[in-house]
Amino acid sequence: MLRAAGVGAGDEVIVPAFGNVEVAEAVTQAGATVVFADIDPTTYCLDADAVESVVTPRTAALVAVHRFGRSADIARLLEVGQRRGLLVLEQGESEAPYDEIAQRRTRAAYLDARLRGVRTPDGGAGHTYQQYVVRVPGNGRPDRDAFARAVRARGVECWVPVKTPVHRMAGFRRDVRLPVTELAADDTLALPVDGELTKREMQRIVSACNALGGLLQPAS
Repeated sequence: MLRAAGVGAGDEVIVPAFGNVEVAEAVTQAGATVVFADIDPTTYCLDADAVESVVTPRTAALVAVHRFGRSADIARLLEVGQRRGLLVLEQGESEAPYDEIAQRRTRAAYLDARLRGVRTPDGGAGHTYQQYVVRVPGNGRPDRDAFARAVRARGVECWVPVKTPVHRMAGFRRDVRLPVTELAADDTLALPVDGELTKREMQRIVSACNALGGLLQPAS
């Protein structure tokens, strides 16, 4: 899409650093320069104000990546794009059947109502819960990684959705400050929310997390 739009050498393309490296790789393959902007802490997608703060005369486009079943604020990003003369591209996620999405939402609501000691996701309109991502504050005990190990030891699958932001990876390393991105990489954890989970399995998730959640300390 970048090449088809004439984006190439001498151009800059704004992308998120929170997520897969493939978007940044696509920019370099088109011959353009990657510029990273910070994300919104609720949606984990590009923040429009952060995008505008890194626009330069060389900026040609931005790529909004929808994340974990939440959509980027396309209306605001399009407004920035129109005002600054930028191409706005979107990278979506694979769509699940309606029944599967409905089941995920039911299980997400169950977790929302029962989990303690972790920050549950802000569902928002249209959330499809491709992943159910909670936040485990790292200033207390246990931190996210210790929390994940303990939850797995209790028989509950969990995973870190983004281990390393792209601006910290070899080949894309940038000396930029992306505080929201970096904090999200440090304290996000994905819990199961698939439609086939039984009530017993959902109860096990809650029990495992809540047994640890009381150990988390408030920020000092």
